[in-house]
Amino acid sequence: MSKERKICVIGGGAAGLMAAKYALDAGARVTLLEHNEKLGKKLYITGKGRCNLTNACEREELMKNIVRNPRFMYASLALLDNQGIMQLFEGLGVPLKVERGQRVFPQSDHASDISAALEKYLRGRGARIELNTEVSGIRTKEGRFEGVETARGFLPFDACVLATGGMSYPVTGSDGSGHRLLKQLGHSISPCRPALAPVETRETWPRELMGLSLKNVKLSAYCEQKGKRKLLYAEQGEMLFTHFGVSGPLVLTLSSLLPESAAGTQLYIDLKPALDEKQVDARILREFAAMPNRQLISCLETLEPHALGQMLARLAEIPEYKPIHSVTAAERARLVALIKALPLTVKGLRGFEEAIITQGGVNVKEINPSTLESRLVRGLYVAGELLDVDALTGGFNITIAFATGALAGKSAALDAPQGEA
Repeated sequence: MSKERKICVIGGGAAGLMAAKYALDAGARVTLLEHNEKLGKKLYITGKGRCNLTNACEREELMKNIVRNPRFMYASLALLDNQGIMQLFEGLGVPLKVERGQRVFPQSDHASDISAALEKYLRGRGARIELNTEVSGIRTKEGRFEGVETARGFLPFDACVLATGGMSYPVTGSDGSGHRLLKQLGHSISPCRPALAPVETRETWPRELMGLSLKNVKLSAYCEQKGKRKLLYAEQGEMLFTHFGVSGPLVLTLSSLLPESAAGTQLYIDLKPALDEKQVDARILREFAAMPNRQLISCLETLEPHALGQMLARLAEIPEYKPIHSVTAAERARLVALIKALPLTVKGLRGFEEAIITQGGVNVKEINPSTLESRLVRGLYVAGELLDVDALTGGFNITIAFATGALAGKSAALDAPQGEA
């Protein structure tokens, strides 16, 4: 009869917590090592502190929202998909709700309920949780995992799930330490860059509209590829102006689709996507006819917020206080063009401090997708944001973390203990 398997999980975020749960459920003895002072630190800030823990869409839609290496996720999602995540947390006593875009949140709107439910389960099942514990190295022998090096010395285990997160929001502990450990073991790491991040623009005028949110607008992005102009992205929704450029749901999604050399990508904001240029022009003419002796800004305020109206007049090179009856057809045409395609140029993405996720990570060809075991180190499993798999905004990335954590934890627990066949 085989002895009880001792599993080490490094990292107490979404992937690590789920890995610990599934390893426990598979009969292993679990030690969770977390270098922060509490578990689930990044979970606390997801979904603006409410934790968008998954998306209630159909499986086909879920796969469409995984940007990089979606096929790698088949086995993980077969074990724990979005519907399974919802059932799991409701079973742990966390009532859920589904909001716009099929986003799933705790009914309480408290992200802490998600991490607290998992922590309570782990402690109740006897998991050993070591906080403020830094793993400085992973020891192997003849290509097999042996244990971990910590400030307290060497700790032996039968297997390990590495789930330390990527590099986004480093204040939560995602500092790239997992990538360093994997590199030391011979793994190759795809270049990491911020994703689901706000966009900096070359134009500086957005800072004058800082905080202004736009709803029901269409954002399009064009880039040059092999000398041809290609439509990269076009979606309708919400965005906002910031002191450095633009952000909000449309922009965050776009950021994950931008090429590595994103600078120079041309953005266009359609402020009235339900109307074509002729209809916008007709609307303006109606407003002009109703107030011919008023100033231009008075008309623009019927179409857009005051500050944006002022900016449109400035960009169209028309004095905002010009009498409406004096506005020329050419000036009106410039206004219509801006309302339908307000141009901005990408300078780059904001850094990891503001990015929701990390794009890049360990090369998935070096990880067995059926178990998430390293192909280089027997007994070492990799989960979560360390993997070169990422998705769009809407609860899809945390779904990847939970699903890969579950598969890695279960796989680590069911493998033959060290020294046995």
